Amino acid sequence: MDRKMILSILAFAVFAFIGIMLLLPDENIEDQTPRLPWQVEQDGQGRTRVFGFTLGETTLGEIRRLFQEEGEISLFARLDPDHQAVAYAVEAYFDQIYLNRIRGDFVIGIQADAATLGPMYERGLRISQLGSGAKKVKLDPADIATLETLPISAITYLPWKSLDAEIVAKRFGTPAEQRLEPETGVTHWLYPDKGMDLAMDKKGGVVIQYVNQDAFASLIAPLADLASPKPAP
Repeated sequence: MDRKMILSILAFAVFAFIGIMLLLPDENIEDQTPRLPWQVEQDGQGRTRVFGFTLGETTLGEIRRLFQEEGEISLFARLDPDHQAVAYAVEAYFDQIYLNRIRGDFVIGIQADAATLGPMYERGLRISQLGSGAKKVKLDPADIATLETLPISAITYLPWKSLDAEIVAKRFGTPAEQRLEPETGVTHWLYPDKGMDLAMDKKGGVVIQYVNQDAFASLIAPLADLASPKPAP
């Protein structure tokens, strides 16, 4: 074969390989730490550890650096049920994150009290009204920098891949109980020992919420009136 042709083929192969590598998820995110949604542990204080993050300890800044994404950070404000005070919550949304080559979206709750979030609300750059009646606030960059130093309080994970009950049971284990939303057909697989609520719809779409053990009762409070699904005949 002509030498020039051989060199051309080799050059094409090298550039094709480089192109493929550029399309692959960044290996730095994996950093040799197992970060799988079913690897859930509790430390001696009842704090949940998942994806290599410890709720109540890992900071938002640490997560942003690992994900190599800033995320969309929003503050939410709503009147409490008695309409006597404003309740605040702040979270960061990260889209299409790969961990251990599994793709998913993350919503990260940030641990902050009303004394911290109230002034941030007042300094908000833009406020929009949501259909639920709550208000969504775009924060000042200086306040986002402050939030980076605070620990996270909860993780909501939305895997892109659909799962079925058999896979969920194999990976996550048998739940302590299940509760069914009759209107939507969503079944909640509850794991109080892991601080985890795995919600699965009829098509295999899954949303997993992780909290610390002492927050689990509050997490599932909206499910109090739901019954366990009836076994198939």
